[in-house]
Amino acid sequence: MSSGKFTTPAKNARGLGSAKSGTEHYIRQRVSAIALIFLVPWFMFSIINAMGAGMDDAQAWAGQPLNAILLILTAGAAIFHMRLGMQVVIEDYIEKTGTRSALLILNSFACIALFVTVALSVLKLWIGAGA
Repeated sequence: MSSGKFTTPAKNARGLGSAKSGTEHYIRQRVSAIALIFLVPWFMFSIINAMGAGMDDAQAWAGQPLNAILLILTAGAAIFHMRLGMQVVIEDYIEKTGTRSALLILNSFACIALFVTVALSVLKLWIGAGA
């Protein structure tokens, strides 16, 4: 019987990944969702109040320190949450290892580029408001 004809499910599962990373991913997604519970209503309230205002008023509003910080936090939490969600979709539905890896890398780079663009835009308005 030591010839290896009989294997247990645990033996077959070894080397296929660790369950430890799933917990960390779950917690990160829940923490970002909790942050969005507070940030999205503020953002929606601000947008609704700004309706009808001109471009100059919108830029002045985004240039205020508290609003700029909250805008960057909202974008960061939303983009991070989106990245985690897309990671799950890619891992669950893309079977080819090379394609899955490429899409995971693209997902990360796209989210980083999006966040940097938003953050720099808001910072430009904030710094420009003081000039």
